[in-house]
Amino acid sequence: QVQLVESGGGLVQPGGSLRLSCAASGNILRITAMAWYRQGPGKERESVATITSSGSTNYADSVKGRFTISRDNAKLMVYLQMNSLKPEDTAVYYCNANVLPRSGAAGNYWGQGTQVTVSS
Repeated sequence: QVQLVESGGGLVQPGGSLRLSCAASGNILRITAMAWYRQGPGKERESVATITSSGSTNYADSVKGRFTISRDNAKLMVYLQMNSLKPEDTAVYYCNANVLPRSGAAGNYWGQGTQVTVSS
């Protein structure tokens, strides 16, 4: 079993910042790609940012220059620093990871999500 647990969401005013964290635990040998997704009200889930095990990153156009994804491979953590937040960033943010387990088959896993609300 692999668990992903997000934290750091909340209510913030437009222009503010939040830092999301995601902790992975369980049957993990190595994590390859990690990512953040989000799903806003009435919208489909979309990719926000991805990061490979070597640190290469990719961002959705809507967050480029405002969000930064990073990871700590030793701690099995991934982070999302969100600056200059806008009301349209309001969504449930999900952590995602591709995991090579100590035993069993590789798999893709999701966290339970953390709510981010940007409002004055």
